[in-house]
Amino acid sequence: DRTPARIHEIGLKEVARIEGEMLAIAKRLGYADLPSFRAALAKNPSIHPKDAAELVARYKSYVDGMRPELPKLFGRLPKAQLVVVPMESFRDKDGAAADYNSGTPDGSRPGRFNVNTYHASERSMLTCESTAYHEAIPGHHLQISIAQELKNVPEFRKEMGVTAYQEGWALYSEGLGKDIGFYKDPYSDYGRLTDEMLRAVRLVVDTGVHSMRWSRQQMVDYFHAHSGNDEVEIQAETDRYIAWPGQALAYKIGQLTILRLREKAKAELGAKFDIRQFHDEVLDSGALPLDVLERRVNDWIKGQKR
Repeated sequence: DRTPARIHEIGLKEVARIEGEMLAIAKRLGYADLPSFRAALAKNPSIHPKDAAELVARYKSYVDGMRPELPKLFGRLPKAQLVVVPMESFRDKDGAAADYNSGTPDGSRPGRFNVNTYHASERSMLTCESTAYHEAIPGHHLQISIAQELKNVPEFRKEMGVTAYQEGWALYSEGLGKDIGFYKDPYSDYGRLTDEMLRAVRLVVDTGVHSMRWSRQQMVDYFHAHSGNDEVEIQAETDRYIAWPGQALAYKIGQLTILRLREKAKAELGAKFDIRQFHDEVLDSGALPLDVLERRVNDWIKGQKR
């Protein structure tokens, strides 16, 4: 029910907030501003893997580190297994940096966290940690596997996709790593903010082009001013938003909705609030439209009060 103008405003505020957090990291590492820090990153060999094996191992280390922490965040965990593997060679040239394929409900095939190793030594490892939490656990693998294992719901509810819910949950999951003390490496924490910035910029440029008559060049210029993405990615992202109105808004709007509901539950329940019960409530019905999710969480809060 948000207007394009309201979403645009939210995007501007989120971009400003994230830039402030980025600048704090840059200054802590000895740089005066973000442009000088980004220029140094472009020349920093330590953020690139030696080979494909090192890249896969980096992602796997974050998954393995998160796995024993999950009981602190969730009462219910999926039975489905997860493997971290190189992306198939037939699609890695044009594929994303990483993605997820769900397993089967009967457990005969595990979920797959696919790592793109094409030209591995040229890839940045800055966002490996945030991407691991987004695509694997506690992001897509955990949410989708729990949905597949639900009982007493129609089959379509176990497999249905709702982009704002699923991508909102995955972006929210990137922040859960921060909540439990991960992102100890400031470069990795900067990578987390880089990923979040991309999703915030989307709120501004998507509404800009489809509601405010922005030109394509205005979109590109805004990207250059507020992100460290390379030119190829900026051009591809810009075309994506032009061709697919609204889809790119789903990530940040979903994340912000879950965060808002969590803060509401904490404020109203006080000492009764349990983060594990909150997460179980968000995940126990499969992918939901955000308004339905909000009604369910509000009903849960009332029930907890009683």
